[in-house]
Amino acid sequence: MKRSRILAAWPLLLGIAVVAGAQARPLPPRQAIAIADVTVIDVRKGRTSGSRTVVIDNGRIVAIDSGSGKVPADAQRVDGRGKFLIPGLVDMHIHLFNLSSHRPPNDWTFPLYVANGVTSVREMRSDAEGIAQVRRWREQLDSGERAVPRIVAAGIAVHGTSPEEAAREVSAAADAGADFIKVFSEVPPANFRAIVEAARSHWLPVAGHAPAAMPLLDAASTGQRSNEHLMQAYESCSSIESQLLEERRGLADDKLLAKRDAQEGPALAAFDERACRRTSKALVAANQSQVPTLVLADEDTLQAGGSPEKDSRWRYLRDDEHARWRQFLAGYSAQDAALAKQRWPIARRIVAAMHQAGVRILTGTDAPMPGVYPGFSLHEEMALLVDAGLTPLDALRAATFAPAEFLGIAGAAGSVEVGMRADLVLLDADPTKDIRNTQRINAVLLDGRLLRRDALDALLEDAAAPQVR
Repeated sequence: MKRSRILAAWPLLLGIAVVAGAQARPLPPRQAIAIADVTVIDVRKGRTSGSRTVVIDNGRIVAIDSGSGKVPADAQRVDGRGKFLIPGLVDMHIHLFNLSSHRPPNDWTFPLYVANGVTSVREMRSDAEGIAQVRRWREQLDSGERAVPRIVAAGIAVHGTSPEEAAREVSAAADAGADFIKVFSEVPPANFRAIVEAARSHWLPVAGHAPAAMPLLDAASTGQRSNEHLMQAYESCSSIESQLLEERRGLADDKLLAKRDAQEGPALAAFDERACRRTSKALVAANQSQVPTLVLADEDTLQAGGSPEKDSRWRYLRDDEHARWRQFLAGYSAQDAALAKQRWPIARRIVAAMHQAGVRILTGTDAPMPGVYPGFSLHEEMALLVDAGLTPLDALRAATFAPAEFLGIAGAAGSVEVGMRADLVLLDADPTKDIRNTQRINAVLLDGRLLRRDALDALLEDAAAPQVR
């Protein structure tokens, strides 16, 4: 929950001139592909179908037959024996833009997402200029010019100095082409309600942080579609929510966030299982999805790991990210580590209660926050969801079909079915037996374009190339 120290550090990086050194590797051309004798993981119906031949053409799945099936004569054949086919993974909370520090966009992350089978992402904070850039990236994917994950949605943050100004900001975001409106914790309740009403008039969903000055259930019932990082869930799952909110009364902006951060320890200590069950049932009724980003709740692993340079993935970060992560570590105190240690078991119990009640859980990571490696962290998030009580199939669903449902595109994406987009991952082991098997990637299909293991390794090598002058 306490992220203000990272945001405050970003302006110190403004003097770094960044050169995008990573090669923009083009995708192979689309062609007919037949994955023969593969086991298909059906995330929609929650079952496994063995020995199928999946035929892909023009970026879509056109046939799924038993056994070897009928393979088109011109199709590139992929041996699927002993392998498992899943939908492409989705990270529902990432950041491609650095609006606070004005550093260049985080397109250095693209090879890392694709190489890890993360074929789709939701960009959480853009602006009008960024939305135009998102369109260009989408065009690069469509043309095959560049290996870019599918950016399924991009939002613009709205705050407003008043409810009226907040509504005008929503209209401006809609005119810029935002796919949703992002809200942060410091948005006053009156502004928040104006934002939701204005967004509804533009047919735009609202997502982000449940406001710190109101209960989570009020935000959900008002119309916030997804809540990130379990914001306000710790309070709602405690026995002292009303007391905590009363102590925040009359506070705004930095003072409000400082009070919330100071209350984190008492909120965690007051966890109440019955309150959490009641909250979870109410969230189902309000149809609010949760993006827990458990990799953030478990952030103390970055500190425990010692020098970050020892991590083999460190070389994939752009140099300005190296500086940011080091700065974060330098300010990471014993108190921060103690809170993180206290936070993780409570976060796990909250997610368990929500899942048991039927709350839609979506995978998201907040990459590239310090300690959160783009692409790799999505697999860590699924493993943490399993640790929180989801089955491997549940966790896989949270990273595939559930995002498609939430986004309203389940008729075109999120499952391995005829007619679906061919954003797929071929695995060497069964992820329903062990969720860590999602890391055993044999090949990725992005928009119907086949990237075998050697091509994925080349993407990772490209990612290690960025330079800073």
